[in-house]
Amino acid sequence: MSRVGQARSLLFVPGHRPDRFTTAEDTAADLVCIDLEDAVAPADRPAARRAVIDHLAGLPAGHRTGLRVSRLASADGLRDVLALAEAGADAGVRPAFVMLAKADSAEAVRLLAAHLVGTPLIALIESPRGVAAAAGIAAAHPQVQALMLGGVDLCVELGARFGWEGLLHARGALVQAAAAAGIGCIDVPFLDVADAAGLAAEAQRVAALGFSAKSCIHPQQVATVHAALAPAPAELEQAARVVQAAGAAGADAPAVLLDGRLVDRPVVLAAQRLLARAGR
Repeated sequence: MSRVGQARSLLFVPGHRPDRFTTAEDTAADLVCIDLEDAVAPADRPAARRAVIDHLAGLPAGHRTGLRVSRLASADGLRDVLALAEAGADAGVRPAFVMLAKADSAEAVRLLAAHLVGTPLIALIESPRGVAAAAGIAAAHPQVQALMLGGVDLCVELGARFGWEGLLHARGALVQAAAAAGIGCIDVPFLDVADAAGLAAEAQRVAALGFSAKSCIHPQQVATVHAALAPAPAELEQAARVVQAAGAAGADAPAVLLDGRLVDRPVVLAAQRLLARAGR
């Protein structure tokens, strides 16, 4: 899985605040997303677009900073994508990823991939149509490396209350679509920056559903998300034992007994994935 797909955290920073770009990059966030959409007033977007491209041009190879562009059906979205494509062709500017706002069809994702060849893409799902099309979006193109849930806009369209119950169906749908495509799945931000305990609890709940990452709107949320998503020491110890037992049995063994329990290939794969998440 790619760097985007393996991320645990994605930290948003407003595109009209270039003074905060480096501050965000100095955090431990796995991905930094400069926002050219909702965080920026329409009148400020041309200047923000130039500032983001100038910033990307100065970053070293292997950086982890990308950006969110507006939906392709909007003038701002078209300008975002054309500016990136031109900067890539003229100056070699390469974001670590591009997040497409309001992604609601596989066709929109394929169009973006055609203009930004080779750039990892995150499809932001924030409408009922997008949720319904999530499986097709996830599998639309190899450049799609994660889905992300946009919960506030989705709840507005659904007429649902923004919270666990209102987002449960969409969360499950996105996890299944991402898992089927073998890509990452990023949860909506937790909006109460002062409530670290609430953030940790929600991050643990979405991890139990199958999300691989949670987005953040403030640097102080990053450490809490990483701690909440980290496997417990006992889980890691058991995963290591499973992998060791499977290795000792040989690649051709369909299953092996460990502590009196049958360990088959899916259990081994889950253990390997858990160890990979922990960097082991």
